[in-house]
Amino acid sequence: MQSVRDGLGLERVHLLGSSWGGMLALEYAFTRPPGLASLVLNSTPTSAPRWSVETLRLSAGLDEEEFKRRHICRLDPEPELLARARSQFGKQVYETMWGPNEFTVTGTLKDWDVIDRLGELDVPALVTSGRHDECTPALVEPLARGIRGAEWVLFEESAHMPYLEEPERYLEVVGAFLERVEHQTNA
Repeated sequence: MQSVRDGLGLERVHLLGSSWGGMLALEYAFTRPPGLASLVLNSTPTSAPRWSVETLRLSAGLDEEEFKRRHICRLDPEPELLARARSQFGKQVYETMWGPNEFTVTGTLKDWDVIDRLGELDVPALVTSGRHDECTPALVEPLARGIRGAEWVLFEESAHMPYLEEPERYLEVVGAFLERVEHQTNA
């Protein structure tokens, strides 16, 4: 992340990470980089072992397609944007890092857990997730509670992708958060 910032000349950034990207954003934030103005973390797990237990519970009795429709993206039909992203998905990297699917965490990240480190973060944070998310409220709550002063918005009509499932509201929530952060910075 720092090399991207350096290459683009970005001295100050608001960093958004969703799901796996939120895990990367957290790891970057733990390095306390200068110029990190805020974090927006969508459906971001804080513990791979807890994720595994919770997603196994959610997936009981469901085939993979039904699981996706209930807990990843509830839109029917699925947005073309999501279908295009899936077609370019790096399956080998995913399986090496995570495992064969969402609910079987056997990869190199199987023991990843940052719950006890969240108190180290001292940056404004917005945590978002969906009511029907595979990253359930039980998984998101430690993130929202662990980062001092974090705000948590639960999107009632969404699963894992409220930015696609409730885009107008998502943009409104994130925009208002960024405005508050900028106002506090400039005050």
